[in-house]
Amino acid sequence: MPLPPRLVLGLAGALALAAVAAALVSQHVYDMQPCPWCILQRLLFVLIGLAGLLAAGRPAWMTACALAIDALASIGIAAALWQNLVAAHSVSCNLTLADRIVSGTGLDRLLPDVFAVRASCADAQVELLGLPYEIWSLGLFAMLALLATLVILERLRSRA
Repeated sequence: MPLPPRLVLGLAGALALAAVAAALVSQHVYDMQPCPWCILQRLLFVLIGLAGLLAAGRPAWMTACALAIDALASIGIAAALWQNLVAAHSVSCNLTLADRIVSGTGLDRLLPDVFAVRASCADAQVELLGLPYEIWSLGLFAMLALLATLVILERLRSRA
């Protein structure tokens, strides 16, 4: 691996948090309101960001954080796929798994400007450069999973 694993996970964390910042700009500047699946993905990016930054600051936790990033990114891929293939074609996404997770965390009440659901899945359909937002999200989740997997493999190889 050309970069130190600690730096790779730190960059992965920064990329994930940059995705959240981009989503917030889209929401608050360009009035692109998020649906429950959008917010769920936003939450996953925040968790990945925290894990990446934690790994960069605490090298002893690097493998655990890389495993967490891999798992969270895999969930993110599934959420983005579900949003694109199913939820985007539904009139309502109330009481879906994403809606229950988001409301169950309480973050929608604690930080409504970041985590409150403001649109239905059908209404939240937005494209960037010809691709739906959730496809961009899926691509970033895939890249983050790949980076975490590379770090895990590097850590295993260095122990052998």
